[in-house]
Amino acid sequence: MRNIVLARIDDRLIHGQIVTSWCKSTSANGILIADDVLSKDTFTQRLLKAAAPPDVTVVIHDVSGAATYLLEESDAHERWILLTKAPEAMERLLDAGIPLTKIILGGMGMKAGRTRFNKNVSASPEEAACMKRLVERGIDMQYQLVPRELPVNIKKLLWED
Repeated sequence: MRNIVLARIDDRLIHGQIVTSWCKSTSANGILIADDVLSKDTFTQRLLKAAAPPDVTVVIHDVSGAATYLLEESDAHERWILLTKAPEAMERLLDAGIPLTKIILGGMGMKAGRTRFNKNVSASPEEAACMKRLVERGIDMQYQLVPRELPVNIKKLLWED
């Protein structure tokens, strides 16, 4: 199985915080994006690959393909950041046998049907329910924009006063 050094939900996928902070803090040399829509969008794939550091491999699959890819044998030196836009993809990866224990929640922007929970996180009722299911499965789920910030347990954002 491939070595996942960070599993992160962030609807912007590869952007400055990923490139300048998360890749460095995790010593990642690969980014795997699991997204059904993006897996068919070659133009956006090219943009995302261009945004990554030159020494970081970027692989983009639909969620099922990402699960298969993660379960393959890998070199001991591989260090992968797993990115999804929404919690449902992480849940599907868990259902497919990917053994995640911690998920970092980054940005989920405001859009129709979502409620804002803090400056960078908005979620629909379905997305919030999915995050709750992930926590109930024993996943340590934290909100953390960049590594230097203290993580905030997702329960404090969504379910506790």
